[in-house]
Amino acid sequence: MRATRKKRSAKKKDGRTSKAEKERLQKEEEERRRKEEEEALLIAEQEEQERLEREQREEEERQRLELKDRERREDELNELRFKLEENQSAVNTWEAASREQAEWDQYMLCDGNPNPAVQPEINTFISLWQDDPELQIQPIMQQCALALRLTDELGLLLNPELESAVDQVYYSTLLSLQNLIHNKYLLATEEILNRAKACVDNETGNMQTVVQDDNITLCLWANLNKKPRFKGYHFKDVGLGFELHRQLAMSDIAVRFLHTNYDHLSHLSHRAQEEKRKLEKEEEENTETTLTLPETPRALEDGEMKGEENGRTSAEQADEEIQSLKSERKKSAASVHSAKKERKSSSRRQKEEGEGQIEIETIVEGVSTSAGETDEADSAPAVAVPVTDSREEHVVDLQKYTPLGGVFYFEVFHLPPQSYTARGWEIRQLLDTGLQVFPYQSEPSLVQIAVSGKQDDNSTQSGAVGVTVILPDSVIFLKEPQVARWDATGQHWRTDCIMDTSYSAETRSVSFRMESFSSFTLLQEIYANMPFQSWELRPLGQDSVLFTLNTALSELSITVKGNQCMLQMKDALELAHILGKWMSLSSLQTAMRRAGVNIFVNEYSDKYVTVNKKDPLIEHAVYEQMALVSSSYAFSWSQWNTQCGQEHLVLQVCEQLSASPVPEEAWSLYLLGAQRSQRLNISERSEAFSLDLAEGTEFHSTLLHMLRDSMSPEGRARIDHSHFLYTNTVQKLLSATRVLTFTRRDVYTADN
Repeated sequence: MRATRKKRSAKKKDGRTSKAEKERLQKEEEERRRKEEEEALLIAEQEEQERLEREQREEEERQRLELKDRERREDELNELRFKLEENQSAVNTWEAASREQAEWDQYMLCDGNPNPAVQPEINTFISLWQDDPELQIQPIMQQCALALRLTDELGLLLNPELESAVDQVYYSTLLSLQNLIHNKYLLATEEILNRAKACVDNETGNMQTVVQDDNITLCLWANLNKKPRFKGYHFKDVGLGFELHRQLAMSDIAVRFLHTNYDHLSHLSHRAQEEKRKLEKEEEENTETTLTLPETPRALEDGEMKGEENGRTSAEQADEEIQSLKSERKKSAASVHSAKKERKSSSRRQKEEGEGQIEIETIVEGVSTSAGETDEADSAPAVAVPVTDSREEHVVDLQKYTPLGGVFYFEVFHLPPQSYTARGWEIRQLLDTGLQVFPYQSEPSLVQIAVSGKQDDNSTQSGAVGVTVILPDSVIFLKEPQVARWDATGQHWRTDCIMDTSYSAETRSVSFRMESFSSFTLLQEIYANMPFQSWELRPLGQDSVLFTLNTALSELSITVKGNQCMLQMKDALELAHILGKWMSLSSLQTAMRRAGVNIFVNEYSDKYVTVNKKDPLIEHAVYEQMALVSSSYAFSWSQWNTQCGQEHLVLQVCEQLSASPVPEEAWSLYLLGAQRSQRLNISERSEAFSLDLAEGTEFHSTLLHMLRDSMSPEGRARIDHSHFLYTNTVQKLLSATRVLTFTRRDVYTADN
C-alpha cells in the first residue's frame, strides 16, 4: 500500500514539473518572438528611413540634373538647330547646282530631244510626232520609248496637287503624250493586221505574232480560218493566253494583248478619288458652318443665302474645271485624230451600269467608236466626279492596293479586210475608219446584275473570255495577286465581272474569266510588309550605314554610302534588276514600289496599319539626330517603345565604330521626348518598364548632346566629318519608313 501511495505521489510531482516546464518554454518562446518582432520593426524602420533618405537624395539629384538641363537647354537646342540648318542649306545649294548642271548638260547634248519643262519645245515635238506617217512597229517603239522618258521627266516636274497654272500645263502635256503613245501603238497594230494573211502560220492557219521591247509586249492573233472548235491560244514566250467563246471563234476578229510595263491609268483613278475626297470635305465643312450659325430668323436666313451662294460658287468652279479639262482632252484627241488622216481607233467595249439603272443598252454588231472617243474615255483627267455606283465595294482603293507589273490592254477588233490576188495584182480594200472594236459582252449576266444585283456564274461561263497570265518577272508578289479591270467611265479599277480566279504559285500564273474584253492589272496590298517586326541602323564606316528591316513576309537591307543607296534581299530573283545596284534614294523608292517591295509610308498609311502612335514632331526630330550621329552610333528597335506613351520614344543605342554586328549586351536604352532625353536603367530583357535614370548619366535636351557624354574621340571625329548629303539621305530614309512608329512585333494582320 505504501509503495502504491509513493508512486502516485511521484506521478503528481512529475505532472506539476512538466506543466511548469511547458509554461517556462512558452514564456521563452513568446519573449523570443517579441524580440524578433522588435528587431524586425527596427530593421523595417531603418530600411524605411534609408529608403526615404535615398529617395530624397535621388529626388534632390534629379532636381539638380533637371535644373542643370534647363540651364543649358537653350544652348543645346540652338547648337542642334544651327547644325541642322547648316546641313540643309548645304543640301539646298547642292541640289540647285545639280539642277542647273543637268539643264546645261541636256542643252549641250544637242540631240534634238525636247526639254519637257520648255512648253514650246514639247508642243513642237508633239505636233511633229502627230503628223509623222510612220506605221511600222519598230520605229514606233523607238519613238514611244523617247516619249516615255519625257513623261517620266514631266512626272518629276509635276506637283501632284496641281496647285499652280504651271502644274496644270504640265499635266495637260503629260496626258497628251500618254494619249499619243497609246494611239501610235494602235496605228501600228492596224498596220500589222492589214497584212495578217501574209503572215499566216501554217500549223494553226491563223496569224499570231509577238513584238516586244523594254517597255511593251504586243501580242496579236488574227482569226483567219474561223474553226468552230477553236478554244484559245497561248503566247508561250511571253506567258499570255486567252480562251474564246464559239461565237468569237467563228467571227472575223483579231485579239490583242498590249502589256505595258508602265501604268498610264492609275493616276487617273488617283485624281478621281482625290477629287471625290475634296468634294466630300467641302460638303462637310459647309454643313458644319451651317450648323454653327446662331438660331435666329435673320441669321438663319443669311446662312441659307450664304450656303446657296457657296454652293453655286463651288458648282460653278467645278463646272469650269471640268469644262476646261474636257476642252484639253478634246484638243488632245483632235490632235491625235489628225495623225493618220483622221483615222479612228478603238474604244472601250463595255458600258458600266449606274446605281439603280435597269436599262441595258443593246450591243449591236457593227457599232464602232473612233480613236478620239477612245482617248477621251481612257485618258480623261480624273477631276470629274466618278459615276455613282451601287456597288462601291468593287471599286479598288488605291490607297490600300497598288497595281504591279503594268497594265494589260486586252482587246478584240474587227479583222481588217485582207488582200487577195487577181490577174497578178494584189487587191486590198482600204478603210478610212481605222481599227474597229468588235462589240462583245456576256449579255445574260448584264441583265441579271442590273435586275437582281447578283451574278450567276453558270449563265456566263460559256460567254466569258478566259485569260491566263504568267506574273511579270520584274515584280515580286508577297501575297496572292488580285485582278482588277479598268472602268473607263468611272475612271477607276474594279474587281467585279471577274470570275474563276485561280493562282498557281508553282508556275507563277493567274487564270481568270471576264465578261468582256477589258484592260486589267494585278493588285497587291501596299502595306503587306507592315507593321515591321524589327529594324536596325548600323554604321559601316565614315558616311556609310546598313539599314536592316524585318517584316512578317520578308527581310531586306539597304546600304547607304554618301547619297547613294543599294538594296539587298535574299531569295528574290524577281528583283535582280534592282538588287545590288547603287542609286539615289528617290530612285530606289520608285524602283522598290514598282517591284512590289514597299516599305515606305504615306499620309494614309496609319489608316490601314496598326502603329505606335507617336508625336510626329518628336519622331521627326529623332530621325534628324539619328542621321547626324549614324556614322558612329548604331540604333535598333525596342519592345518598350510601345509602353512609353505617345509623347516619348524608346530605342536601343550603341556606339559602334566597326562594321561588325553589335553584341547584344552592348545596347543601351534611351528615352526621348520633347523636353529631354535620358538613358534608362533597364535593358531590353528587363521584366518591366521603368523610367529610372541610368546611374552616372544626366538629362539632356537633345539626343545628340545625350550621346556626347559617352562619345569616344574617334566617334566624335566621324560625326564632325559626316557629309551633308549622307546625313540628308539617312534622314530621308528614316522619315520615309518611320520605323519608330510602324514597328510593332506584337501585331500581325489577319492576312499575314
